[in-house]
Amino acid sequence: MNFLKVVCALCFLTVSTNGFSQSAHSYLRDGDGSFKKQDYTAAEEDYRKALEKKNSAKGSFNLGNSIYEQRRYEEAVKHYLEAADEAKDNATKAQAYHNLGNAHFQKKEFDKSVEAYKNALRLNPSDVQTKKNLAMALRQLKLQQQKQQQQQQQQKNKEGDKSKDKNQQQQQDKKQKEDSQKQQQGKEQKQDPAENAKSQKDIEEKDLNKEEARQLLQIMEQEEQKVQKKLRKAKGTKPKSGKDW
Repeated sequence: MNFLKVVCALCFLTVSTNGFSQSAHSYLRDGDGSFKKQDYTAAEEDYRKALEKKNSAKGSFNLGNSIYEQRRYEEAVKHYLEAADEAKDNATKAQAYHNLGNAHFQKKEFDKSVEAYKNALRLNPSDVQTKKNLAMALRQLKLQQQKQQQQQQQQKNKEGDKSKDKNQQQQQDKKQKEDSQKQQQGKEQKQDPAENAKSQKDIEEKDLNKEEARQLLQIMEQEEQKVQKKLRKAKGTKPKSGKDW
């Protein structure tokens, strides 16, 4: 994806009225020479010196190229945007947008890359290389979006599995609790009936207070007297008065 648009110092030689001082122009020419030799560090230094003398779209553009070749794509984006803003002609502006699209592409920011290439084609619709790069960016953007959708679906499925496991564990815990309660109830029902009766008798006896006990004893004595009276009548005997006649 190294399809950089390059503006060389030769372009400046034909434009003597662009306002560049000789010093700035000299630095730009030295930068172009270093760039051709692929000495991008030296080219960057010369382009920076040229911009210190005078800001220009072409200076920012070529500085962006030297930084791009050093794979500092984020910084290159900044200089390409400056070049696009400062450019007075559509050709330079289109070249800046083209290389801006390349920098975004290298950063895998395919949506921004697509937009930059579209801006370049609006200014220069006949640029074949920009059209090719746009097609590549669109293809990569589609693949990126599909991958993101798959990851989101996998995450959703993973969360669903966790929720399902949690519900199953809750149901299992509930069943174990119910089984434990049933088992405990079964043990209570299997207790000895005699023990239950004894316990009930103890409770009843504890529940009688003194007055109730006295009344119960009196009733029992009355019943006993009635039984004795019936027995005497049956034998035809009279009770003794207790006096000696």
